[in-house]
Amino acid sequence: MKLKKWLIGLLITFGALFLIFKFIAWPYMQGETKKISPQKVATYTQNGMDLSVAYSSPFKKGRVIFGELVPFDTVWRTGANEPTTFTTKTDIKIIDKELPAGTYALWTIPGKDSWSVIFNSEVPEWGVTLISGGKETTRDSENDVLTVKVPTKSLSSELENFTISFDEANPVNLSLSWDETIVQVPINK
Repeated sequence: MKLKKWLIGLLITFGALFLIFKFIAWPYMQGETKKISPQKVATYTQNGMDLSVAYSSPFKKGRVIFGELVPFDTVWRTGANEPTTFTTKTDIKIIDKELPAGTYALWTIPGKDSWSVIFNSEVPEWGVTLISGGKETTRDSENDVLTVKVPTKSLSSELENFTISFDEANPVNLSLSWDETIVQVPINK
């Protein structure tokens, strides 16, 4: 009987610790990381397109970004905190590939000369696993809807914070830039 009471007490203790972590510690940690990497939104509403990207914008802070902080040839959550989301209210084309209207997690695989840009139908709660210490993403490749490869370009000056924007061109470009690197993903209807 004592063993049963002990096991019930142990179960209640672990349950309480889990609830404290889930409802107090986890939201607190998420709020703290957003002070370091603030949330931003880029929008484009022209030419029959209604596009938006929600992301967290980390800062360079004297670090070597691509190839070190963000390793080459490894999936990146494309920002910080939660995965970056790309939303289109209409069907569009990314380069020459169809992307149906919807919200997608935007993952990238940065390389020295080119990046793979991945639109994934699953938007997980957080961008990396805690067990890996933030080195492994929560992306499930089986939910990849579209992947394109785009070349890297050099910026004329160093950019302190990671920035996503829509650049007016024909077609419009989804631009991802940080440090001395920019990649541009052509989007059209």
